Amino acid sequence: MSTIAHDEPAVVIIGSGAGGGTLAYELTARHIPVVLLEAGPHLTHDDYTNDEWDAFGQMAWTDMRTDNGSWRVARDFPNLPAWTVKAVGGTTTHWAGATPRFKPHEFKARTAYGRVDGANLLDWPIDASEMAPWYDKAEIAMGSTHRHGRKPLPANNNYKVLANGAERLGYKYYATGPYATNAEEYDGRPASVQDGFNFQGDKNGSKWSTLVREIPRACATGLLDLRPNCHAVQITHDAQGRADGVLYLDENGAMHRQRARLVSVAGNAIESARLLLLSESPMFPDGLANSSGQVGRNYMRHLTGSQYAQFDEPVHMYRGETMAGIVADESKHDTSRGFVGGYYLETVSLGPAFLAKFLDPGAWGRNFTSFMEQYANTAALWIVGEDMPQECNRVTLSPSATDQHGLPAPNVYYDDHANDTAMREHAYRRTAQLYQAVGAKRTYATTPYPSTHNLGTVRMSERPEDGVVNQWGRAHDVPNLFVSDGSVFTTSAAANPTLTIVALAIRQADYIADQMAAGEI
Repeated sequence: MSTIAHDEPAVVIIGSGAGGGTLAYELTARHIPVVLLEAGPHLTHDDYTNDEWDAFGQMAWTDMRTDNGSWRVARDFPNLPAWTVKAVGGTTTHWAGATPRFKPHEFKARTAYGRVDGANLLDWPIDASEMAPWYDKAEIAMGSTHRHGRKPLPANNNYKVLANGAERLGYKYYATGPYATNAEEYDGRPASVQDGFNFQGDKNGSKWSTLVREIPRACATGLLDLRPNCHAVQITHDAQGRADGVLYLDENGAMHRQRARLVSVAGNAIESARLLLLSESPMFPDGLANSSGQVGRNYMRHLTGSQYAQFDEPVHMYRGETMAGIVADESKHDTSRGFVGGYYLETVSLGPAFLAKFLDPGAWGRNFTSFMEQYANTAALWIVGEDMPQECNRVTLSPSATDQHGLPAPNVYYDDHANDTAMREHAYRRTAQLYQAVGAKRTYATTPYPSTHNLGTVRMSERPEDGVVNQWGRAHDVPNLFVSDGSVFTTSAAANPTLTIVALAIRQADYIADQMAAGEI
């Protein structure tokens, strides 16, 4: 690992997750020194605890946040709109591992769906054919199963129930992947031990994360200055409006300034938007790179929900991988169902403590406890579908709440779109039918949990007035400012976002390296 002086103009990346960690490695592999600022600690696999409550406190971003709007999360979890990680590796240390690609129509949602009332739809300034080689690179780097000759994960009981129900409903596209968890040794990572606990940290190291792969490799180049427990609070700029530094607080609360040749923001869609808003100045009175007024707007969190089912015999859904099954049939665009876009069904398993918390927040009584008593006989799936971007759904700076540093906390406002509601209700019906087809004696549809997919607050656009960054994630207003996380998503698509974030970051690194070599940055 390297040490880069504070007064040395450097490439500064803020956030070490899927986008930031990948970009850091890809740039250092191209012989470009990088300062990587991470707000959380550098936890390793030896630090992880296989207890879901302790693991949540150990890893989660629990700084003050507020949320409002009509979504159920604002009522149930008023200070936890999102479930993300504050540690080196970011939320890649917490994710389930699903790696489906976007479909061609999802890159061109405005064209494919037409005008949808209340939705701020826009076509991406890139398409599926352009992204195909970068998806290949990302899948190979992450070790996606069912891709490029990678062995599939074994089927656990939770998947077998899902697959049998899918077959009886006439679905055709279901499998135990693609997932970025090894079924066999690959790329220096061992095979999964099927321990049922790789969600909140993976002690075995079989699941891809930037903590496991990209960051150690970047350190090995000798060109990465990794700074954990360093919370970025402002991006500064020169008289020409070019980013020239990052102010950050270290673990003792001391302020530092790192000079910057280029800045990449990759702090997750909530924190990335917040940092740009905190970086307002006389030249950028509404926040850095916000001439369009779109910073913080179009927040998407994917349409989500869950379906639990109970049977006469044990399922033991907690055995094997937490998520190791996907049904893709409903991810098509078919308006005969009453909505645009589509959704996936993915196996999920929560331990008893988290299931009690999330099954029906605040519920009690015999209906609730009788369900918990049958935990061993329970199967479960998670619904993840395309969420309509809306300008009213946004991240702003709270006028009253502050974090532990005295900075304005982010406020997340979210309302379901009518399309989201129609899609969720369709998914609830179909998933209940799926489980009933294989003998479920009881089904239980749950409301969305705090967001794990946070997207769209600094979106890509062809025209500067429609978004914040261009097709390379380069700010329209600030030529040496880039955004490298899910906040650049123009629309959410139905697919889990991590593969696309990684593919975009690899592509972005190639572009940045070329621009730097040409003297354009």
